[in-house]
Amino acid sequence: MILGRVVKVLLLLSIIFVFVPLSTQAKVLPKVLFEKALQESKEGDFIRAEKDWSSYLNDYPDDAAALSNRGNIRLALGDPKGAIKDQTKAIEISPEDLDPYLNRGIAEEALQRWEDASKDYNYVLKNNPKDVSALYNLGNVMGSMDNWSEAKKLFAQAASSNNAIAMARSSEALAIYQLGDLELAEKKIRILIRKYPLFADARAALSALLWSKGFLGEAESNWAAAAGLDIRYREKEWLLNIRRWPPKPTNDLIAFLALDDR
Repeated sequence: MILGRVVKVLLLLSIIFVFVPLSTQAKVLPKVLFEKALQESKEGDFIRAEKDWSSYLNDYPDDAAALSNRGNIRLALGDPKGAIKDQTKAIEISPEDLDPYLNRGIAEEALQRWEDASKDYNYVLKNNPKDVSALYNLGNVMGSMDNWSEAKKLFAQAASSNNAIAMARSSEALAIYQLGDLELAEKKIRILIRKYPLFADARAALSALLWSKGFLGEAESNWAAAAGLDIRYREKEWLLNIRRWPPKPTNDLIAFLALDDR
């Protein structure tokens, strides 16, 4: 669903986006064009959506909601610089709305501008300390900056929220894995699998962890489930740079998979 907010989950081509509306909505005509662009955005018709958002903004350049939505679409189309420009203008017009800060942070992450993204996420958290999206995304930024201890804390906060997503719980377990507490990481991953038996991320993580502990048979069993759900877990670059796994579980999984390739 595309409106004004994005939560990065990292499971499709590069990023999965969940869009939530800005508090500011279009208040002027042509409402039909605004709604058309919104529907195209929801349906993933990004090229047409970008064209219609731009047409709408030609007449209403100060509509913060439309700017933020177009920024989301531009990011989805691979234009993070254009996305940042739109989100920045939306912030200038409607500084009380937190969604464009979150959206801009995601675009900044796409350019590996970790410090800038961190500032935007921290601004959101300063105003709403329980914002799950900002907590989770900031955790990913801390991991990218190799601060896995802080990443673990942020993922734990996101995972403890009433609005927690399964990926936050998995990322918390992976950060614990990276920090060397394999028993706690395994416990959290197994709890996650019991609740979501078809969750590929947890199955792949358990495969890596079990292999590292010498339990090859159970590792292979869990990998068979993970591979059937999402084959991208075979790709080291995807794991590190798209899904954003920590290096230790990533290297363990790749080493485990290398056994099948000999």
